[in-house]
Formats: sequence, structure tokens, C-alpha cells
Amino acid sequence: MSVATESAETFASLNPATGEVVAEHPVQDGAAVAAAIERAREAAEWWRALGWKERRLRLLNVKGSLARNLNRMAELIHQETGKPVQDAQLETIMAITHLDWAARNAQKVLGPRSVYPGLMAVNQKCVLEYQPLGVVGVIGPWNYPIFTPMGSIGYALAAGNAVVFKPSEFTPGVGVFLAELFDAVIPEHPVLQTVTGLGATGAALASSPHVDKIAFTGSARTAKRVMAACAENLTPIVAECGGKDACIVDSDADLDAAADAALWGAMSNAGQTCIGVERIYVVDEAYDKFLGKLTEKAKDLRPGFDREAAYGPITMPSQLDIIERHIKDALDKGGKAVVGGAESVRKPYVEPVVLTNVPDDSSAVCEETFGPTITVHRVKDLDEAVDKANRTSYGLAGTIFSGDKSRALDVARRMRSGMTSINAFAAFAQVAALPFGGVGESGFGRIHGADGLREFTRPKAITRQRFATMNLTTFARTEKEMARVLGLINMIHGRRYKR
Repeated sequence: MSVATESAETFASLNPATGEVVAEHPVQDGAAVAAAIERAREAAEWWRALGWKERRLRLLNVKGSLARNLNRMAELIHQETGKPVQDAQLETIMAITHLDWAARNAQKVLGPRSVYPGLMAVNQKCVLEYQPLGVVGVIGPWNYPIFTPMGSIGYALAAGNAVVFKPSEFTPGVGVFLAELFDAVIPEHPVLQTVTGLGATGAALASSPHVDKIAFTGSARTAKRVMAACAENLTPIVAECGGKDACIVDSDADLDAAADAALWGAMSNAGQTCIGVERIYVVDEAYDKFLGKLTEKAKDLRPGFDREAAYGPITMPSQLDIIERHIKDALDKGGKAVVGGAESVRKPYVEPVVLTNVPDDSSAVCEETFGPTITVHRVKDLDEAVDKANRTSYGLAGTIFSGDKSRALDVARRMRSGMTSINAFAAFAQVAALPFGGVGESGFGRIHGADGLREFTRPKAITRQRFATMNLTTFARTEKEMARVLGLINMIHGRRYKR
């Protein structure tokens, strides 16, 4: 099992719904993390030398193993996060499909390809390829403990790197089990290792001079600390942070579909979704009908740990205080709770809360809530909706519901976000070929898709002279040769262009 166990100190993984201990895990200290990184460097050399075909085969076999162990993984996610088993199964399925895509497409995206040299270097054969970085450190979140880190782990491995994975202290078992699956399929070298622990363990990974890139998922506040640690060694980082994502509903939208999708986007996983819907802007003509449909659907939802529950508990206890503060602030500033209210916070659960007439400067509108709450706003038109949706320092994802395809596409492009879905919630997350990431305080860099593969490589440019021609980069260059070149440049590039 590729989990360092040098430290005698342990911590407990708890079921947030029951408080029961799921398992005990070692707290890896700096020495343990350094040892894991050293093993990863050796593994990276072997993994890179295997080549595209062999890496693809092994990763597809890991994917198969994960598929065969899907229910076991989902049950572990259920125990560590409290989310419903079916939601954990869906999350694992998405992780499987992303690993599959990365394995199958790595060579096509990253392998050597010829590049046209241009007229001035026509005698050069030009090759562009993407080479692995070496060791990638992945610091994962607790809300989607296999899907989210797989967007870095799977793509980094497919690109030819070895990975050291530090899962959240709330979901360490998921990372440990994932490493076990990799070990069973790829026993030769530990291409994926999991190190468990608290914040200091992640800090040791981020501050190591022997890690070639860090992939971080978490809050913007923590991302800044990770970046500071990385800066000591100029270690590059890809950061996927939080969001305050908006859903826009047009006057001609399918309101049943919009209400259903917005409710899922806001309440699934107890609202603990970085790309979840936290604000809804509805064009005036559709507002009352939409709100009626949304509230009726929301009233039927019930949190719990049983199979019939719509969603589970709040995984991180400290988040309960933030959720309660946001609800109370919205109500104190004149907002109205049409579903639930401050009394909906019943630790460790939060019942559905739908708020209206909430001022734009309230914390429920400005700050990430990360709970099963939502604010619904009336706007006069789509322009106002886009303007208000973009009034945030975040910029992760967005949703637009409209019956007009061209209007919807225009709004999607204007929303300040890395991803936007039209007439569905977060469809982009299911499409492995599309990049995933945000702007502003939602982070930078991309996972998933071709961009996600390139994120864990360095581009390498190679030229080879095929035949000798006029050489301008020599002290033997003549005036006549330079005059010929200047004439050629003027002929090609000096002409005026007309509309």
C-alpha cells in the first residue's frame, strides 16, 4: 500500500452524520512526506520510460479495478462525507470516466507533432511535444473526495508523472483506498502514493523543493497559503477554489426544468459544491411562476443519513456557523425566507432554505455559503441578470436557462466564469474533454480535457535543420543577403489590408 506510515501519531476519520469513527490514519510528518516524494521521483523515471502504450494499458486497468470496486468506494465516501450512497456512486462513475479519457487521449494530445516553420525557417523541421514534469503533488478536497482529485491525479499520471496525494483530513480513507487500487494494478513502482494528515502534511508537500507542481482544491484563503509555500521554490500551482455561482432564468425558459436543475445545483451534497448554484436571477415575467415551482420542490427535500434522504449532513462542522450567519444576515437586512429559515440549521444537518428579496450587499449574496441555501432575485432583463451575476470576485461556473438558443449562448459567453451550462446544471463536469477551472478568486489553471493534460507537462520545442540555406545568424552574413531578406519581408508583410 503506497501510504507512508512512519509517524506513530494518528487522527480519526469521523462520520459527520453519526460522529462515529470510520478509521484511524497516521499523521505524516515532514520526513514521511519527503520520503514519499523521493520514492515518487524514482517512480516517475520508470513511469515516464514506459511510454504511452504501457501507461495507457495500466491506467485503463486501474480504471477497471475502480469500476469493479465502485460500490466499496461509494460506501467509503458515504461514510466519510455523509452524502447519499447514490450520489457517491455517481461521483465515482465520473472519476472513472475521467481516468478513462485521460488514459486514452494522452498520447494524441501530448505526443510529438510537426509544426509548420514559416517561410523564414523553411529549412527547419519543427517538432512540438509535451514532456512530463516529474512529481505532482495533489492536495484534495473533502466534498468530492474522488472525483475532484482524479481530475488532477488521472491527468497527471496519463501525462507521465508520478503523484503524491494528500487527501482532506475529513476523507483520508478515500485517498488510502485509491492508492491501494493503484498498487494492486501497478505493483512495480508507487506511481500514486497517499500521505495522510492535517494541514502540516499538506504544507510539507507544497513546500518541498522536489515537487514539480502542486494541484490544489480548496478555499481561496488556503490557496493563498499554499501558493506562498510554493513560491519559496518557484513551484507552479494549479488552483481550483470556491465559487458563488449564478443561475440565470430567461422569460421563455422551461421553468420546470430550470427549477429542478437549480434546486439540484443548490441542494445536492448539502450545497457543498464549488460549482453549486448559490444565486438565481430570474427575468421579471418568469419570476413568480419559477419561484412557486422552486419552493414546492424544495419543501419536499429532507436531509439525513438514510437511503431516502435527499442529501446528507454538513461534512465540516465549522461550516454550519457560516451557513447560519449568512441566513441570519439576509433576514436581518430585509430578506424573506420562503422555505426554511435560521431554524433550518439543525446540526449536523441544514434543511433547505430559499431566500428572496435579499440585498446585493448581504453575505448570502457576496460570500460563498457552501450549504443548502439559495437566494432568488427578480431582474428586468438578461442584461441586468448578467451584470448582477458577474458582481463577484469569484468566477467558477454558471447556468443559463432559456428557450432562445442564440440568447442563451450570448449570456453564457458574457458570464464571468470558466464554465457555463445551458439548460442543464454543470453538464461540463461530466464531459471529460472539456477543461475545468475558474477565474478570479475561483483559481487559475485547468484540469480535465486536453488543457488538463497539458497542465501537468512542459512544452518542448525541437528544431532540426533539414538543408542549408541563406544563414542570417552568422558574422559572415553579407549586405546582399540582408537586402534580399528585407525585400522579401516587405513583399510578404508590408502590404496594406483593405476591409
